[in-house]
Amino acid sequence: MENNEKHIEDELENKTNMAEEEIIEEVEAEEVLEDETTTDEAATEETVNTTPSLEQELSDMKDKYLRIFAEFDNYRKRTVKEKVDIIKLASKDVINAMLPAVDDFSRAIRLDEEANTEERIPEGIVHVYNKLMKGLEQQGVRLMNSTGADFDPEMHEALTKIPAPTPELKGKVIDTIEQGYYLNDKIIRYAKVVVGE
Repeated sequence: MENNEKHIEDELENKTNMAEEEIIEEVEAEEVLEDETTTDEAATEETVNTTPSLEQELSDMKDKYLRIFAEFDNYRKRTVKEKVDIIKLASKDVINAMLPAVDDFSRAIRLDEEANTEERIPEGIVHVYNKLMKGLEQQGVRLMNSTGADFDPEMHEALTKIPAPTPELKGKVIDTIEQGYYLNDKIIRYAKVVVGE
């Protein structure tokens, strides 16, 4: 009997030890599970926390991209416009050099028409003048009509002021000493005028 009791006690002790070991293993497994859950929750929280910052960063990058793209587009448009202006005004210096000769032609023809003499300018010279003016017009040169217009310091250079012959001519251009010219709607030479006061 004693053996039997000893055997039962041993068995009971083994079962108790086994139960304790199982409980310890379960506790350890639960702790590991809790650690994993805590780690997963921390990772999820970290992911949730980093998601708004990533979205903000993406938004900032998109905004930066759009601004750079708009800046480049403006630069491209500006350079194209500058090139067009340069091409349009490329002949400005040559035309400015020709304008005194055109003025001389114009004065000679006007004086010839006003003079009541039999001595006239040959018609060939008038035709040369007309051809020259047509060629200049084809290049975008236009004559500025100043006489009788309101004086505008943006377009006219006042050489002198004289008393206006009539009240309507006050502040207006009475006479044009030297014609003004446009090249593609930009003034290349201001008209030199006499203004009524």
